[in-house]
Amino acid sequence: MARRIALVTGGAAGIGAEICRTLGADGFHVVSLDRDTPALADPNRTDIVCDLFDAAATEAVAAEIAARFHVTHFVHNAGVILPNLLETTSAADLLALAQLHLAAAITLVQAFLPAMKHSGGRIVLMSSRAALGTVTRTVYSATKAGVIGMARTWALELAQHGITVNAVAPGPIGGTDMFHEIVPAGDPRVAALAASIPVKRLGTPADVAHAVRFLLADASGFITGQTINVCGGASVGQAAL
Repeated sequence: MARRIALVTGGAAGIGAEICRTLGADGFHVVSLDRDTPALADPNRTDIVCDLFDAAATEAVAAEIAARFHVTHFVHNAGVILPNLLETTSAADLLALAQLHLAAAITLVQAFLPAMKHSGGRIVLMSSRAALGTVTRTVYSATKAGVIGMARTWALELAQHGITVNAVAPGPIGGTDMFHEIVPAGDPRVAALAASIPVKRLGTPADVAHAVRFLLADASGFITGQTINVCGGASVGQAAL
């Protein structure tokens, strides 16, 4: 049987790196697509460098990957926050995150869709608890909410081909560059935030990778169009990050 191929965007560090590690341990060959190169090489992973903010570069790399690999499992994990209050939020920031969080996913999936339609597949798009709204997240919340709508639409369009599409919405995940760009390590706000989460801790990249792994599994074929909040209850509680 041919080895399964999973493409993970933003796979060089943080949550993406943990998703790559988890899928590699499950027998996938993982294609990591990131603007940075992972610190450690892995025989179960092919590393491709691309800046997904660049629409033309994304289109070119999508064609390259589709020609090299039969991708049937896709995880769009790459993300950036660009925090600003409304008064200083810009249209340029909105366009940039729309390209990264939404348009890049469209371009990549369009390239792999013929193969997926032939043999079925799994798509997981990374949203965020911030899709429900939080201070300084106008463009991030807007595009991450768009991810949920896009996943639901794709689920309806692709179900007949045996392709499931779901979203994972992490809450505060410690130990990642994205988290510590907002709250530096050692800042008292880290402990205060953890205390505000119903389960009384920050999440870990492994918590998110576990949810992604579940949705990519063969046995999850009756789950589509859904969003799993991996947030320790923050989506129903008061945590503000």
